[in-house]
Amino acid sequence: MTTASSNPAEARHPRPLGGDTARQHARDQVVSLSGMVLNNEPDTPHQLSIGKKPAWIRAKAPGGEAFRETKALIEAHGLHTVCQEASCPNIGECWSRGTATIMILGDTCTRSCGFCNIKTGRPAETDLDEPRRVAELLSRIPLKHVVITSVDRDDLPDGGAAIWAETIHRVHEACPNMSVEVLVGDFKGSKQDLELVIEARPEILAHNMETVRRMHPAVRPQADYDRSLQVLGWIRDSGLVSKTSIMVGIGETDEEVDGILSDIRAVAGTDILTIGQYLQPTRNHLPIDRWVHPDQFNAYRQQGLSLGFKVVESGPLVRSSYHAEEQARQLSPDARETATAMEAILSHARGGRIASN
Repeated sequence: MTTASSNPAEARHPRPLGGDTARQHARDQVVSLSGMVLNNEPDTPHQLSIGKKPAWIRAKAPGGEAFRETKALIEAHGLHTVCQEASCPNIGECWSRGTATIMILGDTCTRSCGFCNIKTGRPAETDLDEPRRVAELLSRIPLKHVVITSVDRDDLPDGGAAIWAETIHRVHEACPNMSVEVLVGDFKGSKQDLELVIEARPEILAHNMETVRRMHPAVRPQADYDRSLQVLGWIRDSGLVSKTSIMVGIGETDEEVDGILSDIRAVAGTDILTIGQYLQPTRNHLPIDRWVHPDQFNAYRQQGLSLGFKVVESGPLVRSSYHAEEQARQLSPDARETATAMEAILSHARGGRIASN
């Protein structure tokens, strides 16, 4: 019998990456998967195998002229994309559709989430010229929609909110025909910091819940379930299109998935939901608990729509930015006004038929 490391971050990252930012939360853990985390020694007791990936996990190899053109332009202009860094299975489809996801505020995160492959540590000095440079580079690439995300920057007084706001403003100015979606952290619960991002008015503002309440201490040790719901509620109250994402197969139950979907709608009224299979990025991260069948993903989708989400993307390979450009088009102000007008016309027509009967 093996014992779990007393240091959750060390168990996930065998090489120190800047200190254990999770230490202050260890005493609050309700559940810990640390003892299940695999290390790099093939014959250790921690070794775990759940068999080969099922057929529905296999993604089509990226290719095609549109993909190659986008790839060449991104590489030529030095953009850092999460699509490549995270080895996203949808990179071929998204780039062919004219969508890419870039990351700002550096490549080092101040948090140590058990599922994420971005390195943890003390970030370098903030690049204040980054917003201008990102906008200039995006203006040279014929994308229809850009998703911008970032590492968590708990080391900055505003969590990076000012850089976020300037980046959005500059991209809107430089790329008037490109819609902008941003995926932000929780800013440690600061509404004032979030307001800086809200005031920049991105087309979609997302914050990911990631997992169910019970799993948060192991999966997101520096985050908080209720705080993330609150952030989503503030986004809803701002009038922006709101979005969140969760992953399954990391240890939750289907009943708990139903619970988080209900919480998101009841507390935050979020517009867009994406649900995808957790894929362990390395053997030093939290292990996969189960392969969720496509039929169950369809059930999640139906559950989400029945609860009132306007758009639900649910499938084994779905990621936060999957079909993001289509979601932006569907839920743009013009599209929402058209849908409201059509509903009013149909309602009036139905009323007329009832009256005539």
